[in-house]
Amino acid sequence: MRINDFINKIIYGDIKEKLLQIPSNSVDLIVTSPPYADKRKIIYNTIPAEKYVEWFMPITDELKRILNENGSFILNIKEKAENGERHTYVLELILEMKKQGWLWVEEYIWHKKNCYPGKWPNRFRDAWERCLHFTKQKKFKMFQESVMIPIGDWVEERLKNLSERDKMRFESRSKSGFGKNISNWLNRDKVYPTNVLHLATECSNKNHSATFPVALPCWFIKLFTEEGDVVLDPFIGSGTTAIACLQLNRKYIGIEIKEEYYKLAIERIKNTQHEL
Repeated sequence: MRINDFINKIIYGDIKEKLLQIPSNSVDLIVTSPPYADKRKIIYNTIPAEKYVEWFMPITDELKRILNENGSFILNIKEKAENGERHTYVLELILEMKKQGWLWVEEYIWHKKNCYPGKWPNRFRDAWERCLHFTKQKKFKMFQESVMIPIGDWVEERLKNLSERDKMRFESRSKSGFGKNISNWLNRDKVYPTNVLHLATECSNKNHSATFPVALPCWFIKLFTEEGDVVLDPFIGSGTTAIACLQLNRKYIGIEIKEEYYKLAIERIKNTQHEL
């Protein structure tokens, strides 16, 4: 089958079967959030943490085949706590993916600003999730300027009266070997962000148990793709990644095994198309 047979479609069915049909080197970005281990047992067939890597590795093998050579794979995932300690299945997955040939380029942190409160005997509430960045090679498409942020009001005071020291690249006080030239910030209104994304969870979609905000895939789509590029979400759920693609003029491919969410994704996409 040709890649055009899949463009801007949500595919209903088992990911391990449907991925086999998608041509090799055909998508520019993969961004997804698979079911976490032992979570949402009522909604999905749960995967035990001890079997998670074994279950997921054939999927990442197919994703590696489908991804373009200069593309990126963003995996939103979080390990669980069990018997008083964190489980290691996410770390084990990273190591196995490296053996599979993936490069683990970066780890972005999604800070969930409106996470649920709670009390645990040996830890505080979870307010973040991992967004792991993998590629097939060291050179890949990345458009850092597309996600720059306002520099902030602090510059008005800090850059008002620069000393001679501020105008040269000096050694940092920590003796790390890195320094900074403060005067380089003059006349700038935007700067590069950190690898921590401060986003609230999705509140508007009450029909899905684990939806991430549209802003999350939007950020990575802007960072790693250009208009017209193809984005794959193999666990697309209620269609959030497709919504982000429509808003940013990218093409999408989604796969969803649960019929309820498949129908919800189709409905949300239709509504978004009417709004645009």
